[in-house]
Amino acid sequence: MKRKEFLEVSGLALAGALAPGRIARSALAEAGAAGGCRIEAKVYEVKLRHAWTLSRGTWNTRRNLIVRIEKDGVFGLGESAPIARYNESAESGLAFIEKAKPFLQKDLWTFHDLWYEMDGLAPGEHAAKAALDLAILDWIGKKLGVPVYRMLGLNPNKELVTTMTIAIDEVPVMQKKISEAADFLVYKIKVGTADDRKIIEGCRAATDKPFRVDANEGWKDREQALDMIRWMAGLNVELMEQPMPADRLDDIAWLKERSPIPIFADESLMMTADLPRIAAAFHGVNVKLMKCGGIQEAVRIAGMARALGLKLMLGCMVETSIGISAAAAVGPLFDYLDLDGNVLITNDPFKGVRTEKGRIFLNDRPGLGVEGAF
Repeated sequence: MKRKEFLEVSGLALAGALAPGRIARSALAEAGAAGGCRIEAKVYEVKLRHAWTLSRGTWNTRRNLIVRIEKDGVFGLGESAPIARYNESAESGLAFIEKAKPFLQKDLWTFHDLWYEMDGLAPGEHAAKAALDLAILDWIGKKLGVPVYRMLGLNPNKELVTTMTIAIDEVPVMQKKISEAADFLVYKIKVGTADDRKIIEGCRAATDKPFRVDANEGWKDREQALDMIRWMAGLNVELMEQPMPADRLDDIAWLKERSPIPIFADESLMMTADLPRIAAAFHGVNVKLMKCGGIQEAVRIAGMARALGLKLMLGCMVETSIGISAAAAVGPLFDYLDLDGNVLITNDPFKGVRTEKGRIFLNDRPGLGVEGAF
């Protein structure tokens, strides 16, 4: 590709991204050769190193989807990490991808329009939409021969420090998890139980490094929530994530006015359109590709959130290196990163961005920069 052509195409890529607005063969979904684009989607069961407990349940495995789009001898990879909290599953994701097949026979270079067309196919299914968005942008980057972060004009030399998440467990187990992740610079501590003080005290006894605390909507009384937040502020806690249920915006806004540490939205935020409604209740927002539908929407959220004066966190679900590498590609846009999903699992079949001593390092491979068998 000539330099002029590259500049024209990469410019369009940036404009599109910033515009408003167990592998199981039986689970295979693939398109025929019509349109020259072949789509495969398989269920992949990711296995967690430790039981994963939040305020709303415990898991040892997660059922994700790995998506592959091939056209013109080039393939792109994507991943869906569906969460029941958002009424999504591997099966519903497969059904959505089946429905989206005809749209993927169109011109993949019009990925901006394709995103909106796919988003309009069905409500929700943001994780499946993210998988397709990632796969398309991976394909585009490979066709151009450049990493996605270059397509977006982002600085690969910006320091990308990620938290290590310590899920709810018996305190000695949580302390052991901290010890196993001693190289990390900051920890995200999950709370939302009757034993939260004991959890924070126990984790603090294991390290003096900063904490970010996430209740995952687990607290129901705002006075008790404020009491906890004020207490934690004296224990080197940097921020508090989603202290109360997503629909309790008035109570969260009340907390924001009184909290000595920033309050961040997680479950309260899905898409860009949510920002005007929730902005007054939070100091910042946690954006996840799997919640919003992929890289393009994450960039749009980041732009509007900045305009509204909100701080930005980039989070993840339990994901392989496909999803984490995709998120890391937009990492330079964000103030805080929580991209440890691939570190939490034992069977990642892919190799992408490198995490070392709590820092994420981008690579210069084209697209998402991911290698591995599908």
